[in-house]
Amino acid sequence: MHAKILAGMAGMVPIVSYAAELDGGQLSVWWAIPFAGLLLSIAFLPLFAPYFWHHHFGKISLAWALSFLLPCAAVFGIAAAASGAAHAFIAEYIPFIILLTSLFVVAGGICVQGNLRGTPLVNTGLLALGTVLASFMGTTGASMLMIRPLIRANDNRKHAVHIVVFFIFLVANAGGSLTPLGDPPLFLGFLKGIDFFWTMKHMFWQALFLCGALLVIFYVLDNFYYRHREEQLPPAMDPTPESSLSIEGKVNFLFLAAIVGLVLMSGFWKSGITFPVFGTDVELQNLMRDVLLIAVTLASLALTPRSARSGNDFSWGPMQEVAKLFAGIFITIIPVIAMLRAGESGAFSAVVRAVTGNDGQPIDAMYFWATGILSSFLDNAPTYLVFFNTAGGDPATLMTTLASTLAAISCGAVFMGANSYIGNAPNLMVKAIAEDRGIRMPSFFGYMAWSCIVLVPLFIAMTFLFFR
Repeated sequence: MHAKILAGMAGMVPIVSYAAELDGGQLSVWWAIPFAGLLLSIAFLPLFAPYFWHHHFGKISLAWALSFLLPCAAVFGIAAAASGAAHAFIAEYIPFIILLTSLFVVAGGICVQGNLRGTPLVNTGLLALGTVLASFMGTTGASMLMIRPLIRANDNRKHAVHIVVFFIFLVANAGGSLTPLGDPPLFLGFLKGIDFFWTMKHMFWQALFLCGALLVIFYVLDNFYYRHREEQLPPAMDPTPESSLSIEGKVNFLFLAAIVGLVLMSGFWKSGITFPVFGTDVELQNLMRDVLLIAVTLASLALTPRSARSGNDFSWGPMQEVAKLFAGIFITIIPVIAMLRAGESGAFSAVVRAVTGNDGQPIDAMYFWATGILSSFLDNAPTYLVFFNTAGGDPATLMTTLASTLAAISCGAVFMGANSYIGNAPNLMVKAIAEDRGIRMPSFFGYMAWSCIVLVPLFIAMTFLFFR
């Protein structure tokens, strides 16, 4: 037994010593265990041990991070482990969390009051509006803004489950596909060097096809329920009678515009000035973006009426969970990215071969489905990073020569996050709000039945249309 353990540990030690960064070609697959363990914890513990997960997810994330950092320090030295962690946090994690927090706070300060009658046309219009907003205020922000008005509009209807399911498909996932603000995977690509408008240019037709098809399918289905299966309450018994719409917290629209402007500024302005921070170069424009995003967040908290946030049931819980879990993800993914960058000489050569043709060129359809299937059950942001690096990890090449491959990776990560409740963070948030309002949402596998019937055929069609 001890011999097997020693042999396993020996497999973790590279043949050459640590230089500037981990040499992925000399790492064994054992180094990926902390990353896999954390993602599997995120996927299954909320389902099978919800109480334990709710109270200890931060400790679980820390434990998996330490399960990489401590062996890394023992094998390569404390300086090497500290340097890798510092680079992951300074270059990627901190900017990532700052943007998500600013969008979360600003969107949480916009409260839609009043009520509409949930006809098929009105519902389709609300879904379309939320889908568009998702690319500019994030899938989480748009979901939190739109789900309550949509539920209120339909609280006199017997059949409302399909409305929330399509909301998850569209607003919580597919709608965030056109800008780096829309979904975390795309912002990670932006931090890696992908141009701000690249996604809009190279994913527009895929997004239009999927979102357009989903809206048409929804209208037909909702119209069927509304006309043939519905037992609507009389107006006098409507829990929330029709009333004119109003918006509280309008100042946050200015803050939202400021967030978009700051992200654009950091993408277009190249100052040429860098500051070394614990061995990581921080560019002036990125530092300014992050500092000003923090200022926008604080201004939103100070100037938004309390009634607007209370109307949205605003709390810091979801943001705290994201921050703690992604801290672990950004640490444990370090050796995985190094091994993927090593290509055929790395421990994940089988993954590289699966998505690469005999001619050495990437197979876009395989990238689309591989990224998508993993994004369905693991978080789509780290899945995007994995396949971004499998495809070489060079933003200049991925935006040009391999543009179709990056589009396949991006579409798989963003679109297929809707295949299960655990594919994207807003999915579970929307489910929880709907259940709190009395809607009996499908079970985990019941929801997947919806996605297999509705989404998977559309993804197959997309494969032949866009990724052949």
